[in-house]
Amino acid sequence: MASAPSPEVLRAPLVLEFPFTRSLGPVQSAFLTGLRERTVLGVKTEDGRTLVPPVEYDPVSAEEIRDLVEVGAAGTVTTWAWNHEPRRGQPLDTPFAWVLVKLDGADTSLLHALDVPGPDAVRTGMRVRIRWAAERIGAITDIACFEADDGPAGGGARPHSGEFGDPVTGIVALARLDYTYAPGRAQTAYIKALSEQKTVGERCPSCRKVYVPPRGACPTCGVATAERVEVGPRGTVTTYCIVNIKAKNLDIEVPYVYAHIALDGADLALHARIAGIPYDQVRMGLRVEPVWTEGARFPDHYRPTGEPDADYDTYKELV
Repeated sequence: MASAPSPEVLRAPLVLEFPFTRSLGPVQSAFLTGLRERTVLGVKTEDGRTLVPPVEYDPVSAEEIRDLVEVGAAGTVTTWAWNHEPRRGQPLDTPFAWVLVKLDGADTSLLHALDVPGPDAVRTGMRVRIRWAAERIGAITDIACFEADDGPAGGGARPHSGEFGDPVTGIVALARLDYTYAPGRAQTAYIKALSEQKTVGERCPSCRKVYVPPRGACPTCGVATAERVEVGPRGTVTTYCIVNIKAKNLDIEVPYVYAHIALDGADLALHARIAGIPYDQVRMGLRVEPVWTEGARFPDHYRPTGEPDADYDTYKELV
């Protein structure tokens, strides 16, 4: 198929978000439980330094450390940067300063937000104090932010047992990434072809391999690709896996099969779900075809065509 004019490149806002669950060891458990109780804990290293936030292993000797100490709720700004436009999930919804604060009694600095009227109101060396959240749950957000403080510097670190009632033993942190994705010329053409229930790849002018989805360049030869080639719609299962764990918010009953499928005419296998056949009957060499649902922008799944299985030699290079 001859080269076609490049379509307008697509752009779309995307959000990648998931909860990250982790258990806490004795040091982090004590630190977060302490925040819930308005107590800031650090840890003492072999060379006598007090680290806040605390770590479980000495950064110099790599030895495990458990000697907890309590430090002050006030401290000194060591450096800062102004945040003109707070984002979703940040400590404050109005402009604020990100600051590193060395709390009284600590030898390292804690990163958090400083609530001040503007950048002229913050400076390195200024004294600040923790503003505690009204409701505390045992998380770094129990420190709502820092605020300016005109009090004198406090004393040194004091030994602490780290023992509290009902300790925090685990946390769930939401990881989120907001970004704008532009798939580029080659994948824009691929996506637009899918809207017409067609699968289009690009052929390398050097090795003549057809790549689906296209990358815009041949990963083997390193040269640009431009010649578009329609492939499929049928293909061959080259390898597969059986999924036995149900994903959250995914309305597919387990077990089900995801497979790599080499579409007819393509030199790269893509992955898709296999349905219309018992999961334990899916096999390498199975011939499949796409199933489209109304209004879908890509195949919902692939199903067997009823053809004889492909000979292994016809797809062994794509396994």
